[in-house]
Amino acid sequence: MSHLIEIDYGKINVYNEEATDKFAYPLLLTLPHSGRLFPEEFFQLTNLKLEELRGNEDLFMDELLAPLAKEGIATLKMNVARAFIDANRDKIELDEKMYFDYPADKIIFENSKCRSGYGLIHRVTSSGKNIYTAPISYNEVQKRIKNVYDVYHKRLNALITKCCHKFGFCIVLDCHSMPSKICSIFDDNKTIDICLGDLFLQSCPIEISNILKNNLASEGYEVLKNVPYSGAYTTFNYCQPRKKIYTLQLEINRSLYANEQTLTKTHLFDKIQTDICSSVLNFAKVASHL
Repeated sequence: MSHLIEIDYGKINVYNEEATDKFAYPLLLTLPHSGRLFPEEFFQLTNLKLEELRGNEDLFMDELLAPLAKEGIATLKMNVARAFIDANRDKIELDEKMYFDYPADKIIFENSKCRSGYGLIHRVTSSGKNIYTAPISYNEVQKRIKNVYDVYHKRLNALITKCCHKFGFCIVLDCHSMPSKICSIFDDNKTIDICLGDLFLQSCPIEISNILKNNLASEGYEVLKNVPYSGAYTTFNYCQPRKKIYTLQLEINRSLYANEQTLTKTHLFDKIQTDICSSVLNFAKVASHL
């Protein structure tokens, strides 16, 4: 058995943006994995509950950083859930085994993310459960790309251009949360609180990234560069240092502010929010004078 559905994309508000009208600072926050919206038709393809699918999202990152938009920092947030389509992947990162009608003449592009089930279209949840009960349609996925993925990235491109026109440069801070289980994998005696990925100095000058790193470290957080993540699609695809477009991937350990099992905030949420937002706002202010 295979699945074929028709989604009404006219009902979907793909993204939200805030503080992008004036660009008070040369900084753009992007939140590609904080969306919670699934098209209602999607649930014909899965037996999983919403809570299980939400394990793939960046838990509460949009709420954690919400005060920054009120301070005038431009923010672009994907509203559509990551388990439906992952905006921080290349559109060719597809696992051909997921589709009953994958074109025979189509080049197969398979990398480690596809093999592990986290390509453009996720095959499994964060707990390893299969999302789909049967193969899905490649053609339907192309509609997801056209009506969701491309819409988000077209707006992201436009906002970067707008920022560059005003300031002569743009810093894109791609904001994520990381599961706590990976934050001690490299050293059992040392927990990583925050990771800043700059593609090993390729996407952002060290003198810029160190401003944010030092701000966060001064709040008492263990901050590492490029461990465990050096950057993904947004960081790689949008950095153009010669054109003064810089990218950084920000990863925050979820256990700092949330219970990963119950998907609820802990009593430390407000403190973590204050510390992170204060650090990023100061970063934006210093960046304005670079």
